[in-house]
Order: sequence, then structure tokens, then C-alpha cells
Amino acid sequence: MKILVATEKPFAPVAVEGIREIIQGAGFGFELLEKYTDKNSLIEVVSQADGVIIRSDIIDRQVIEAAGKLKIVVRAGAGYDNVDLEAASEKGICVMNTPGQNANAVAELAMGMMVYAVRNMFNGTSGTELKGKALGIHAYGNVGRNVARIAKGFGMEIYAYDPYCKPEVIERDGVKVLTSVEDLYKKCQIVSLHIPATEETSKSINADLLGRMPKNAVLVNTARKEVIDETSLMMLMENRIDFKYITDIMPAADAKFAEKFAGRYYSTPKKMGAQTAEANINAGIAAAKQIVDFFKEGNQTFRVNP
Repeated sequence: MKILVATEKPFAPVAVEGIREIIQGAGFGFELLEKYTDKNSLIEVVSQADGVIIRSDIIDRQVIEAAGKLKIVVRAGAGYDNVDLEAASEKGICVMNTPGQNANAVAELAMGMMVYAVRNMFNGTSGTELKGKALGIHAYGNVGRNVARIAKGFGMEIYAYDPYCKPEVIERDGVKVLTSVEDLYKKCQIVSLHIPATEETSKSINADLLGRMPKNAVLVNTARKEVIDETSLMMLMENRIDFKYITDIMPAADAKFAEKFAGRYYSTPKKMGAQTAEANINAGIAAAKQIVDFFKEGNQTFRVNP
């Protein structure tokens, strides 16, 4: 049994060693592919793997077709749109994620971006404070719950909308439940996005929705760029000079946003939500444990494909 760790952007060394110890301690073979520069390198080594741990690496149909022995793919992180689930299911391959391992890291980044936005991106002018402002959390999963926890310390008024989360779960955290997405955007000066990229959510964050936000609105996106209707957002920001957009997923039209909306737009150079030592280690270790549990016990708790 051979387990491959394939990461174009490597895990921290301490995470790699932790993964190695778990895999080899279970009696499995361990192989490491880091900083590869082309898909062929991945295809060559995945052909001999029974299981693979990845980060943001692309596991598409071509890779899956080459992986004749592969039984499981674990994405170390919450999102899994970098894996072709349909192709994996056709081959009987189990795909898992590691939910919650990066949640605090992403939440802290989202809060930091809110501070950055209301302080006018630290440009030397007088900004405002988060205290007393209405924060809308769009999707109340692991990240959203951590955002709520941290936002309480800032003294914010916190609201959430999530049709897939029971209202009592949200209320138990001292967060006010809103029953429509329109109400969330109408009520809140700051909205933090945590929805996944699906057919339903693709380009769902548009001018019609964002235009409902109060004056001096801030949209923080640490979710996925696919959920944003970039053309629509750009039109809105042209008409509303009070609107700010902060994200850690660079838009396709990044250069245009930066040129048109200097002082009201910021994107990190690359996705930064899970880029902490703690999240890096947590997700990698969780992925290793899930693979071992899958082969030893048949556990598929975090399976994401049919």
C-alpha cells in the first residue's frame, strides 16, 4: 500500500514529518512529490499510488485515468473543487476533505481584512471601528462560526444566513438568524462570504444583492472567486464610491479593479486563508489520519463524492 503526498505548494516540513510518521506507522509506504512544475510529474507518480494527499493540486480526469490503483484522494482543506468528483466516482475512488482544520486561520484573515477596510487600508487617513457595526455572515459553517466567535470580541452586531444550518445552532452562538439572503445584505454594513463554489452559487453575489447593502459597505470574500459576478460587482462599484471589496482570491479582472477602485479594493497575491503554520499542520495531519482510517476501518465520514 503506497500513499503519495503530492503538493505543488508544499506542507511545512513539520507537517510532512507528521504525515510520514502516521502513514509509515500504519505500515504503508510513503512517497513525497513537492514543488512539481508540470502535470506529467504528478501523473507519473500517481500511477503507483493507492492513496493521495493533496492541497490545491488539480486532480482532473487525466490524472485519475492514469491512477490505476488509486482508491482515495484526500484534499487537505475544506474546498475540493480542484478534484473531478465525477471522474473519481466513475472509478470508484473516494474523495474526502478535512473540514474545520483551516477554519480559524481563514476566520482570522477575514477579520483582519475587515479592520484593513474600515481603517482605509492604513493610508494615513482617519477610518472607523468595527465595534457596533452590523456583520453579516453568509454561510454558517466552520469558518463562519469562527468569524462569529472572533467578531464578538470586537463588539459587532452579528447576523447570519444559512438555509442549510438549523436556526437554533446559530442562535446558540448568540448570533441573530436572518431567513433570506436579501435581508442579510440589506441589514449589514459588512458581509463576510463563506459559501462554496457550486452551480447554485456561481456568480450569485451580484449587483442586485450587493446594492442592498447600507452606506460604506464592505464585502469580504475568503470563499471562492467563482461566487462573485465580477462584471456586475465592477458596475456597482463604479456607481457606489462608498463600496469596498476585499478578497484573498484574486479576481480574473484584478488589474481593472485595482486601477478603477484604488483605495476601495484589495486582493492578496494568492489565496491566503489557510496560509498559517497551524492550519498547514492541522490539515495535513488530519488528511493522513483519514487515509489510514479509510484503509484500516473503511471509514468514509468526510467523503464528498457520491
